[in-house]
Amino acid sequence: MTGTVRVSDVAKEFGRVKAVCGASFQLEAGELVALIGHNGAGKTTLMKLMLGLIRPTSGAVEVLGDNPAAGEFAGRRQLGYLPENVSFDAALTGRESLAFYARLKREPTAKALELLDTVGLGAASRRRVNTYSKGMRQRLGLAQALIGHPRVLLLDEPTTGLDPELRQTFYEIIARLAAEGATVLLSSHALTELEERAGRVIIMNRGIKVADGSIERLRNIARLPTKIRLKVAGLSGSKMPGWVPSDAVCRRLNGHIVEIDAVPDRKIELLHRATAAGNAIEDVDVIAPTLDELYAHFLRQAERTP
Repeated sequence: MTGTVRVSDVAKEFGRVKAVCGASFQLEAGELVALIGHNGAGKTTLMKLMLGLIRPTSGAVEVLGDNPAAGEFAGRRQLGYLPENVSFDAALTGRESLAFYARLKREPTAKALELLDTVGLGAASRRRVNTYSKGMRQRLGLAQALIGHPRVLLLDEPTTGLDPELRQTFYEIIARLAAEGATVLLSSHALTELEERAGRVIIMNRGIKVADGSIERLRNIARLPTKIRLKVAGLSGSKMPGWVPSDAVCRRLNGHIVEIDAVPDRKIELLHRATAAGNAIEDVDVIAPTLDELYAHFLRQAERTP
């Protein structure tokens, strides 16, 4: 893979506020990366640094081999950006808005207007933006970000206001762009949506990068327990099956469900015990730590670090 974005020991201060503190990472072509953190963690500031809208207080940012804050940033036309709070001229129609951004990017207008159908605005393209709902304006913002088949796509809370069907379409679009070699950096609080879609997660806390890696790698680092849920026939009262180790953390969820917290080193052992011949197991679910749980873990860990 080829690096498209490099953030090297970057700090950004706004007066006394330290928005980003010594962050370093590299984004590769073809990656779909989730950038997550609480409000004020530095996510939007990082995107603005990559766009060249602001300059770092210290450190360096490189996008497509160049400094985005330079006066003549050649790669700017190859960037797509959807801000958290999208805004358009309310007097223009959807078509006119997209044609305007196509001209700014020096891209063919006809090609850009095809994106209105892609995001489900074809039928409303000749309506003025002031008649659009929040979700429709978000769709228009997404179409704007996709103009010119960008090599780097920066998306700040992109699914806000989108209905479930369009959210699915949105993720299909960005997955296709990543498969074709684009770098996609997506900031969102909708962690459940990202869990099965992001190939990599960067977690920010108070301007500091506290975790970076695939979800599987973060699970290995965090070593949070996996939940093993077993439907057991013939249980009575509140007792546990005899095969459950005495030192295992477990609970009864209802009359027939036993849930065991399995640390990484004991998952296979506990599954073997549960499914051994003679045990009345009717069903098994193995639930790995979710992205929500990993996020909470790394934030707690960061707060404990002096």
